Amino acid sequence: MPSAPRVPRLLLPVVLVVVWLGLGGVVGPYAGKLSEVSTTDQTSFLPESAESTRVIEAQRAFRDEQTVPVILVWTVDDGEVTPRQRAAAAEVLSSLTDTPGVTGLASPPVPSKDGRALQGVLHLRADFDEIGETVAHLRDRAARVPGTQAYVGGPAATQADLKDAFAGVDGLLLSVALAVVLLILLLVYRSVLLPLAVIVSSVFALSLASAIVYVLADRGVVSVDGQVQGILSILVIGAATDYALLLTARFREELATRGNGERVAAMRTAVRRSAGAIVASAATVGLGLLALLLSDLSNTRALGPVGAIGIACAVVTTMTFLPAVLALLGRAAYWPARPRAATEDTRSGGLWGRVAGAVDRAPRRIWAVTAVVLVGCAAFAPQLRSQGVPLSETFVGDAPSVAAQEALSEHYPGGAGNPAVIVADADALPRVLRTASATDGVTDAAPLTASGRPGGEPKVVDGRVLVNATLAAPADSDVARRTVERLRERLHALDGADALVGGYTAEQYDTQRTASADRAVITPVVLVIILLILAALLRSLLMPLLLVATVALNYFATIGVAALVFEHLLGFTGTDAAVPLYGFVFLVALGVDYNIFLMTRVREEAQRNGTRTGVLTGLTATGGVITSAGVVLAATFAALVVIPLSFLVQIAFIVAFGVLLDTLLVRSLLVPALVRDCGPVLWWPSALRRREPTAA
Repeated sequence: MPSAPRVPRLLLPVVLVVVWLGLGGVVGPYAGKLSEVSTTDQTSFLPESAESTRVIEAQRAFRDEQTVPVILVWTVDDGEVTPRQRAAAAEVLSSLTDTPGVTGLASPPVPSKDGRALQGVLHLRADFDEIGETVAHLRDRAARVPGTQAYVGGPAATQADLKDAFAGVDGLLLSVALAVVLLILLLVYRSVLLPLAVIVSSVFALSLASAIVYVLADRGVVSVDGQVQGILSILVIGAATDYALLLTARFREELATRGNGERVAAMRTAVRRSAGAIVASAATVGLGLLALLLSDLSNTRALGPVGAIGIACAVVTTMTFLPAVLALLGRAAYWPARPRAATEDTRSGGLWGRVAGAVDRAPRRIWAVTAVVLVGCAAFAPQLRSQGVPLSETFVGDAPSVAAQEALSEHYPGGAGNPAVIVADADALPRVLRTASATDGVTDAAPLTASGRPGGEPKVVDGRVLVNATLAAPADSDVARRTVERLRERLHALDGADALVGGYTAEQYDTQRTASADRAVITPVVLVIILLILAALLRSLLMPLLLVATVALNYFATIGVAALVFEHLLGFTGTDAAVPLYGFVFLVALGVDYNIFLMTRVREEAQRNGTRTGVLTGLTATGGVITSAGVVLAATFAALVVIPLSFLVQIAFIVAFGVLLDTLLVRSLLVPALVRDCGPVLWWPSALRRREPTAA
């Protein structure tokens, strides 16, 4: 029979490309608009059930409008502050009340006990959008006090610095990630059109995901901050590129055995043979991310659906737009290289053929050595301190709000500017004040008045009062957190006081405790999800257990190396409590991805030629594409370092290093050697366990 006319065969690819180009024009702008619905207000991401969250709710009744404090500090290098300088500071403070966003009266400048500093407090409206511009204006005006060094700090200044840090999420981060991916693809494929097609597919996936997330965030369905936004960009670009690499590798294999006129049929076969691995991989990552919905932290919980949406969009573009483009291009997609059919000589003579040969000759020695190396690295994992980081380490490099806090801590009690906030019954106020003042680590406790300042006649609302307790230690320190624990314990014991303790230190304490509790809940859920997906995909029970065990070992080895790098090379004293959880979800889910890519091919070959041949052929056939995918994903996550926040720098290192370790050591040596050594029994209870291995 004559072959089908060429135009009808290409009609579906043409329609798909046209549809995606039109859709891209609609959703494209959303990749740069997501920051419009993101927030830098960290109080909105506190645990819903935490005591500090209830204090924030109670504080709203005491204010006509929600405000965020900003603290102005002036210091002198020699001698003490002069009366003239104090008068100038008072004049500056009073003149700033007309600044956009500033509400209420400014406090008078309060001298430090050593006489070398002044402190004043203003309040900004919490819903004020131009907080960065206002804080910059305050810094400019504060610098006009002669003979002093001026600083502007407090929660409002920290929000402004966070906004500046995330300013590069829309442009710089995405540009760096795409440039890195494009460079790697050019080096790997040595072709011109294929990398561009993969990049365009990734950008379409990100644009679609951003549009969906924008709509959900705008309607209050999800909460998005700069961290979630940055991780979404990196996750979508990395995942879409990984899936594209698997598809294009299969397409190249099919083209090598067919004529260019059969490129549509070749693509159909490539899609059919790679769809199972791609969908299973995406399901693993997507469902693993959705497990974050079990978190009590709003930003961690928000990453679950946002990340899952991104993964789904990556699969959609990889299975629709990219196949259509490649079907239209055919062999031209790989130009100037030419797809060639693999032969026994090329399989055994290439790099991955030699690796497979080494695994075949000494599987037990290889898996034993690699396991010892990984266990040795994992031995350092307990050294990773994940109880939070001080404010001075929140930003990578200098941040004005951090310098202000350091100046404040040098001349005032450590917790000045960030007091513990106590909400209690007005009838118990005298006992609350005595108990708080007598608590070890508290230097002073005073009720808030109608003016919003401590001291004087307390303001009573619905029978409740607010008390500010100044801590002796810096508000972001472990000592301050222990003080909050003692303060809560003593105040909760007061009969009839119904006291709650909140404030900056309490918020940090509650957040870290909740993040630690989240790990205990989410980790086993993620492992169960992955085991179920692997069992369904591989039709085995033993193989999934082996694969998950190797990926978990890779995670602990990565954490061990990260503990050494963070402390001895990068100078971090610790990490946020959420860092190990984020690292676990990404590394375990993404690590299983590569094992899915490998083991689906191994199973396919084992059904024809036995497990031994399946391992060697699968490793040889997928070695290059999986390694390329790992390098791409590691490079995209490494791009997070352009955002100058320690949290994202730490996540970037853990995921990038862990992915490389998994790709180059676990998936390339440990897993193939274990499967080769254990043999068909790992396929139990499927029929493959009874298939005898044949000569490789």
